[in-house]
Amino acid sequence: MVNIAVLGYGTVGSGVVEVINTNGKRINQRVGDEVYIKYVLDLRDFPGDPVQEKLVHDFEVIVNDPEIQIVVEVMGGIEPAYTFVKRSLLAGKSVATSNKALVAKHGAELLSIAKEKNINFLFEASVGGGIPIIRALNSSITADEIEEITGILNGTTNYMLTKMFYEGADYDEVLKEAQEKGYAERNPEADVEGYDACRKIAILSSLISGYQVDFEDIYTEGITKITKQDMMYAKAMGMTIKLLASSRREKEHLHAIVAPYLLPEEHPLYSVNGVFNAVFVHGNVLGDAMFYGSGAGKLPTASAVVADVVDEAKHLNKNVMTMWESEKVELFPIEETSKRFFVRISGDAEAMKPHLESKFGAIDVVKVEKLANEFGFVTGVMTEGEYSRNAAEFPGILHMLRIEE
Repeated sequence: MVNIAVLGYGTVGSGVVEVINTNGKRINQRVGDEVYIKYVLDLRDFPGDPVQEKLVHDFEVIVNDPEIQIVVEVMGGIEPAYTFVKRSLLAGKSVATSNKALVAKHGAELLSIAKEKNINFLFEASVGGGIPIIRALNSSITADEIEEITGILNGTTNYMLTKMFYEGADYDEVLKEAQEKGYAERNPEADVEGYDACRKIAILSSLISGYQVDFEDIYTEGITKITKQDMMYAKAMGMTIKLLASSRREKEHLHAIVAPYLLPEEHPLYSVNGVFNAVFVHGNVLGDAMFYGSGAGKLPTASAVVADVVDEAKHLNKNVMTMWESEKVELFPIEETSKRFFVRISGDAEAMKPHLESKFGAIDVVKVEKLANEFGFVTGVMTEGEYSRNAAEFPGILHMLRIEE
C-alpha cells in the first residue's frame, strides 16, 4: 500500500480525492499497488463528507508519520505551503503540487532536496492544468534543445478574448460574465494582468534552460487595455488576439514575455478558444509540436496532480524529475527583441502617412469603416526599443499590439 496525504481540501484537493475514489481501480493497476489516502489536512471540518474520517488539522501528524510516502500540496500560495513541502521532502516524502507560485519561486531548491533524498517533487498541474506539458519536457522531448515555447496558459483570459472576438462584447461585460460563470475570481487581477501566465512561463523557461528564471524579470502585460475596437481591426486583418506567454532563445540568451498578440489564421494557436489552453513547442530536431486541453478546472487539474502521484508511487526510491540550477538566468532585454507592430492612431491616414513612414519605415494602413477619425497601421520588423522611441513622437497613438508571425 502507498499511503498519501492531501494538504488542502478546496477545489483541487476535493478533486484529487474524487479522482482517486472514482478511478482507484485503474490507478492501482498502473501503480502496481494500492494508493490510499490516509490523511486530508484542512483547518475546516466537513460534517457529512466521508473525508471527515481522514481529516486532520495539524501538519505535524502527517510529517511525523513514517507510513506517509507521498504528500499532495494543493493549498496554493507561498506560505505555509513552502514550509510544509520543504519539511515533507526533508522527511523523505515525495511531493506532488499544483502550486505555480510555489514552483516559480522555490522550484530549484525543492527539486534539489528531492534529488538529494532520492525522491520526487512533481508539479505537472502547476502550468497547463490537465495538459501534460511538463511530463513531455521531462521525458518525451529530452533529446531536443527547446528553442521556443509559446502558449495560451490562462483559461480565464482566453475565454474573455474569445467572447470579445466572436460576440463584439466589451471587456467589462465579458469580465462580469466570466466571474458569474466561475472562470474569473472576484479579484481577477492575477489572470487579467497576466501574472498567472507569467508564473507558468517562468516555470517552463526554467525547465528548458536548466537555470532559474524569476517571474519578476519577465515583461508582463495583461488584457485590460484590449477593446472591441482592437478586435474589429483584428478581424479586418484576418487575425485574432490572444494573451501569449512565450519563451524563446534569442542568440545566446533566453527571452520571455507575456502580452496580448495578434495571430494570423495559419498560426497553430489561432483556433484555441474558450477556457482551453494550448502550448506550442519548437525543438531543434523535433520541429513543431502542440499540446492542447483543459487548462483549468477542478477535475482536469486534479487529474494532472494524481498522474504525478502515480509517477511518484511507481518511483518511490528513484528521482525521475529533471531539475534546474538555482543560478539565475539573465533574460535578453525586451528592448532588443524584434517583431512587427500593429498601431491604432487617431487622425487622417493619408495626411499622416508620410510622417509615420519617416519614423517607422514602410507601413500598411488598416481601416475599419465603423471607426471614424482613427486608423491602424502595421510596421515592418523593428526592435521594441526602436518602436518605443518612434512612438513617443505621436501623441495620437491609441493602442499598440505585437504581431506573432
